Amino acid sequence: MGAVLNATHYGARADSSRPVFVLVHGAWHGGWCWRRVANRLEAAGARVLTPTLTGCGERAHLIGPSVSLDTHVQDVVAVIEAEELTNVHLCGHSYGGMVITGVCDRLKDRIASVLYLDAAVPSNGQTMITQSPGITPEAAVATEAGLRALAPDGVAMQVFPDLTIFGVAARGEDEAWLKRRLTPHPLKTWLDPIHLTNSGSDGLRRAFIHCVDPVLPMASFPAHYARLRNDPSWFVSTLATGHDAMITAPAAVADLLLSQTVPG
Repeated sequence: MGAVLNATHYGARADSSRPVFVLVHGAWHGGWCWRRVANRLEAAGARVLTPTLTGCGERAHLIGPSVSLDTHVQDVVAVIEAEELTNVHLCGHSYGGMVITGVCDRLKDRIASVLYLDAAVPSNGQTMITQSPGITPEAAVATEAGLRALAPDGVAMQVFPDLTIFGVAARGEDEAWLKRRLTPHPLKTWLDPIHLTNSGSDGLRRAFIHCVDPVLPMASFPAHYARLRNDPSWFVSTLATGHDAMITAPAAVADLLLSQTVPG
């Protein structure tokens, strides 16, 4: 089943004069998390699609043992193909970096730019766990054990009770909003290796944005920042906000996305 679009966009025809953004959420979230960013992009004249991945958000009732990383890649591919989109500005947050890398691999000729927002940047054969640069086999095993502990049924990783990991703890209404909206995430999507046959997002205009206030207590995103900031094929920057930047710094995220539409 393909991803669900926001009702305001369903069936709308693409306008080649408007930039098109497809924004992909991370684990435990849904398309709803982009609301503040989407409002700003639309006010600037863009078309915005925020698909919710299978088993997440308002599609949580579809969670099951067969929901895989490939399912999530296909969710977004299906949106782009069904809407006949081209020149897409693609963005993935956190785990969404796994998804958008797979989408780029399949639909590279339709992608104008790709922005990894404090996100996974996998190479072929890596999982959400092993995409962390320099991770040891022992650390990967320990991490998988921790994830399986979050999913006692072997299917759904439960939401962390402490929202510090998302950088919104003690932010009042933002924290309460997240607590109401977060849903369990399909475990298998984090354990599946990504299969790339077209070099993922290589060759596209790419940006990596690292959130540093506070830094997420997960080694992979700071390591990606350290690795990519000296790579001339990437635009690399930081945001002085927490991991869920689309919630805590929506104006800055929207500006970064809009900058991707300007020829570089």
